[in-house]
Amino acid sequence: MATTRTFLVLFSLACSLTLCICDDESNYGGGEGNLFPGFYRSSCPRAEEIVRSVVAQAVAKESRMAASLMRLHFHDCFVQGCDGSLLLDSSGSIVTEKGSNPNSNSARGFDVVDQIKAALENECPGTVSCADLLTLAARDSSVLTGGPSWMVPLGRRDSRSASLSGSNNNIPAPNNTFNTILSRFTNQGLDLTDLVALSGSHTIGFSRCTSFRQRLYNHSGNGSPDITLEQSYATNLRQRCPPSGGDQNLSELDINSAGKFDNSYFKNLIENMGLLNSDQVLFSSNEESSELVKTYAEDQEEFFEQFAESMIKMGNLSPLTGSSGEIRKNCRKINS
Repeated sequence: MATTRTFLVLFSLACSLTLCICDDESNYGGGEGNLFPGFYRSSCPRAEEIVRSVVAQAVAKESRMAASLMRLHFHDCFVQGCDGSLLLDSSGSIVTEKGSNPNSNSARGFDVVDQIKAALENECPGTVSCADLLTLAARDSSVLTGGPSWMVPLGRRDSRSASLSGSNNNIPAPNNTFNTILSRFTNQGLDLTDLVALSGSHTIGFSRCTSFRQRLYNHSGNGSPDITLEQSYATNLRQRCPPSGGDQNLSELDINSAGKFDNSYFKNLIENMGLLNSDQVLFSSNEESSELVKTYAEDQEEFFEQFAESMIKMGNLSPLTGSSGEIRKNCRKINS
């Protein structure tokens, strides 16, 4: 218990000391559905504190959870906008997005979302949306692992629907080409800079063998490995990821610092040590993207600033506001 309490105190200090991109309500009231950081200032003043506390406890228990929560936010925003649709279980006419190819046996952290929602409902019933708590949890996950902080525009409402087809078609896959990945970002209103910066979240977390096996054994369909993969790194990966079986075996997305949010990910790409094809193509397949990789590898502060800016931009994708949607009581199901 003492260790956990110390961790939470240090996290609170980190929130104050880490790079923070700040703004006031007046700068968030335009084209983003009137989202702004102080949305719950009167209706639930402890909302951010509550989210931060639960996330901190979850990450103290399992450091991998930070990357998992950040990934939930990303996979939510790329389908119908940031509306909490990913969190819905199948029920009635709703077919859950959790069963899509990008999420099945992969997306995790739903139990932590449940804990956050229960704590918020206890404090401020029917007030804070699941979409907002997920956005806050992503920010807190960055801070907890040493990454940047930023003021999160709030005021999203929750969808009453999900889209399995959207989840299958909108979220970039590990083996996609650079052009396919970029098109899936631009379809959301995000650009190449956002793509490279947001991919930097792979400085923390792990990926399953099934997501990178093709690079090791049959990258181009001719039985040969990916020639852009550094040979000793490939040898090490084959020990964890055999040609068949071991689909759920995990490898670090950032071999040097999987538990620390830093710019090591970009340094790895320059050394041809990106785990996923979708990582390595940022350096090997496009000149403009390659230059951004070099910039972020050399300047961690610039990466942090752009990552925070791109996270705000992604978090503002097609929010439900006003009377649209609802505030779910339980993030897994729509209100009856």
